[in-house]
Amino acid sequence: MRLPATSANLGPAFDAAALALNLHLEIEAAPAGLFAVTAEGRDAELCGNLRRHLILDTYTEILSAGRKEVVPLSLRIRNQIPLGKGLGSSAAARLAAIAFANHFGQLGWRESRVLYEAALREGHPDNVAACWLGGLAAAAMPAAGEAGVQAVKFAPPVRWPIVAAVPPRPLSTEMARTVLPESYPRADVVSNLQRSLLLLGAWMQGDREALGEALHDRLHEPYREQLCPLLPAMRSLAGREGVLGVVLSGAGPSVLLILDRAAETDHVVAQARRSAHERGLEAEFILTGSEERGARESLESAAVRS
Repeated sequence: MRLPATSANLGPAFDAAALALNLHLEIEAAPAGLFAVTAEGRDAELCGNLRRHLILDTYTEILSAGRKEVVPLSLRIRNQIPLGKGLGSSAAARLAAIAFANHFGQLGWRESRVLYEAALREGHPDNVAACWLGGLAAAAMPAAGEAGVQAVKFAPPVRWPIVAAVPPRPLSTEMARTVLPESYPRADVVSNLQRSLLLLGAWMQGDREALGEALHDRLHEPYREQLCPLLPAMRSLAGREGVLGVVLSGAGPSVLLILDRAAETDHVVAQARRSAHERGLEAEFILTGSEERGARESLESAAVRS
C-alpha cells in the first residue's frame, strides 16, 4: 500500500481541504504468527517500534470493536513522511490500519466508511480524503447519525512546485488546537469562505495571481504563528523570488512555499534557508509537489495483480 503525505488547510480551507504531496508511506502487510515490523527511511526507529504503534494499535482497535479475529500482521515499512510535523503522517497511518482491518477482517466497508473511521480518529476529514483520493481534496463530515464522509477530488491542470520547510521538532495537533479561539468575528469567517472558494478556482484554472490572494487565512494561522515561528520567517518571501504564497502545513509546525512553475527552486531554497537562519531557526527544506495518485489507487492496483 502506498499512501501520500498531505497538507491540510492550505491557508483558508480550515478542516475542509487538503493536498496530497509527493512523499510517501509504503507498507507491505502479511498475516503472521506474531505482530512484527521492519522499517526503513525517515524516522525508521519510530516506525519500527511495536510500542504505541499507530498502525497496529488502530488495526487492533477496529477489529476488536467489530468482534473480529485480530490476525497478527508482519509489516514492512518504507517511510518518507516526517512524523508529527503537519504533513499527514497520522492520517496515512490510520488509513493504512483501517484498510488492513477492512481486508484481513473482511469487514466489507465501503470507501465512505473507511474515510469516516479515519476522520473520526483524526478529528477532521481533510487529510484522510487527500491521502485516499490524491490531488486536491475537499471533504465534509456527515450529518449526525450517519457514518460516511463525502469527499471530492480536484485534478488541476497545473502542478505547482512546492517547498516544505520542516523544523526539527514536532508539534501535536492537540497543542496547536489549544491556541485557537472558541468563536470568530463574522468578517474573518466571510474572508475565509471567500478565499476557500477562490482557492479551488485558482488551483483548477492555474491562476497564479488569484492563488496568491486565495492563500491568506484569518482562522488559524494568526493564532498558531506563536507555536510555528517558521511561518513568519517563510512568509517574508511571499510575492517574490517566484513564491506565490506561504501557508502553514496542517496544524504546523511545517510550512509550505507554493512556487510559480518558472521559479528557480534552488534559489528559493537558498533564500528560505537564509531567512530561517537570520531568525535563529533550523529547518529542512524538501522540494515536492502535488501527488495525483492516492492510497485507493494503490489498493486497486494490488487487487488487480492478485
